[in-house]
Amino acid sequence: MSSAPPTPSAPPARRLPLAGVLRLAKPSEIWFKPALSVVAAIAPPAFTLLALGRLDLVMYAMAGSLCALYAHSRPYAARARVLVRVVLGMLGGLGVALVAASLTGSAVVLVTVGALLAAAQKVLCDATRVGPPGNVVLTFVSSASLFAPQTLAQVPGHLALAAATGAWAWLVCMAPALVRPHGPERRATAAALKAAAGYADTGGTGEGHDRARAAGYTAVQAAWQSLLSTSAPSRTRRALERLVVRAEVALAAPAQAEAGRLRAWAGSLRGTGPVPETGLPHAAADELLGVAAARPLWSRLGPLTPLAARTALGCALAGYASLALGIGRPYWALVTAASLYQANIALTWSRAVQRVVGNVVGVLVFLAVVPLAHLGPAALVLCCLAFSFGAEVLISRNYWLGSVCVTPMALLITEFAGYQEAGTLMRERVVDTVVGALVGFAAAVAVTNRRAGDRVERALAAADRAREHTARLLAEPDPAPTALESARRGLAVALSELRATADAAAGEWWQRALPQERVVLAEQSGHRTLAATARRQGLLPERDPATETEDARP
Repeated sequence: MSSAPPTPSAPPARRLPLAGVLRLAKPSEIWFKPALSVVAAIAPPAFTLLALGRLDLVMYAMAGSLCALYAHSRPYAARARVLVRVVLGMLGGLGVALVAASLTGSAVVLVTVGALLAAAQKVLCDATRVGPPGNVVLTFVSSASLFAPQTLAQVPGHLALAAATGAWAWLVCMAPALVRPHGPERRATAAALKAAAGYADTGGTGEGHDRARAAGYTAVQAAWQSLLSTSAPSRTRRALERLVVRAEVALAAPAQAEAGRLRAWAGSLRGTGPVPETGLPHAAADELLGVAAARPLWSRLGPLTPLAARTALGCALAGYASLALGIGRPYWALVTAASLYQANIALTWSRAVQRVVGNVVGVLVFLAVVPLAHLGPAALVLCCLAFSFGAEVLISRNYWLGSVCVTPMALLITEFAGYQEAGTLMRERVVDTVVGALVGFAAAVAVTNRRAGDRVERALAAADRAREHTARLLAEPDPAPTALESARRGLAVALSELRATADAAAGEWWQRALPQERVVLAEQSGHRTLAATARRQGLLPERDPATETEDARP
């Protein structure tokens, strides 16, 4: 453990960033998967209802079809389970909304129900780490349903339609397993290798090496989670595990890593060809342990309490403000507020800017396509399909760019029950967006998250314990290979979680100064210990014993 005094750094400047908020990133490598899946999930039910003359039911059909947006990065065994949970969660929120809509016409009560549903959906999606698009789609479905005319007698039929399209979405998302059963694991492993190569390019000391190292460990942990969520071990999975170990070793000793070889291995994982065999030099290669087991769900709910409070308060106030302004669709303001809340205030501000810009531009796009969409019911359905595809193509570049397509799609969905005056729709959408963003962000500022500093302290303690345990094993004359492998992996996980926790806390307001110096020292000593452990395992060339002892000293 470092002997440096635990002097906290000065509080970081609390600035609301503007530079870079709208900057475009590279598209996701699998952008086409959710884009094609959502079109395949929406089109058959929508055209069936079109043929039956019941486009007024498309909203309920789309509730299930939109579940096709989830879990595309997960292996198929895990994807099957996650999608079932998503569909059940969607049906639960939709059921509550429909029953509430049938029992009361009070807009204030309905907004309150919507806000509580939004908070529950946010917490459960974050706690279960369901992944993009998170709670936003579920909140959109339940909130819109709250303000749809409804009777109790209609609820079972609408839920049955949503369940049927949810089952169809499940089949659409699982279909690629017939062609490329190990595709998600291969992509996750390739991402880990590429991230490790990026860190190797810095040599561990070059410009941006801290960000590259954090990205590398995040990608490696994601790869382990992907591999360990598969069912029975297979030859392909074992080969992929060895490649992830190679990525870990490169992160531990970037100066000795061959970035070109890492990228070549990553490139060979495309398609369905054989996985490169990269033998490991000791018996522990047959006992790869992966990452530590995930914490139980209940233990992840506590830290999300401030986020739940922000979501409930912000969504409720946004809906009430919309009602006070006489807007007929307060759920738009509610959903805008629900979409803002991220890990900290700084990220929430960025999302607010992106949401407003994307929605305003999207309203202008809606104005341009209204004449085409009003050519007939089939044109309306085709426009919705085009925008659903475009949203998934663009949203990985930046959230605001995806919102440019999401906004006109949401406006067109309101017209399935009958065409409406475009000017009114556009005005209400812009007002609700601005109201939702302003009120939602104000709620995020008002509800402080003073626990962020405590979580950094706990993450520091966990990293110190993991490092000390690993160092004790290194000090033994003949540590068990499996124990050493498990300790190395546990230390890597602890350091990755420390960095994520520190980054999240750095973007929060109204908290005590964070121990930034201690975090940096813990990371430096931890990564030296990781390198020493890899050498002890025979994964790296040996160094001078005195130097190795220095690296691993607790």
